[in-house]
Amino acid sequence: MADKGLKKPQTKKTGTVRKIVVSPVPDVPEKAEIEVKGADELYKELRIENTLRDSKGKKVKFKKGAEVDLTIETDEKDTAPKDE
Repeated sequence: MADKGLKKPQTKKTGTVRKIVVSPVPDVPEKAEIEVKGADELYKELRIENTLRDSKGKKVKFKKGAEVDLTIETDEKDTAPKDE
């Protein structure tokens, strides 16, 4: 088991909210389409539910054109050494 004080292996990317996708179905939440900078052309779009919480816990959402930071992390056991 990993020490709780250690950080997980991670990478950070930036992106831009390119589109807000409103569902025609009322029960399906609005999505934000994020273009990840530096990703392969065919895989650079990511769609996630357009719901965030601000510092006071209030629900907020992305605006089109917003610059975003993405952090991708995993458990140490799910990594392997990389040849340099």
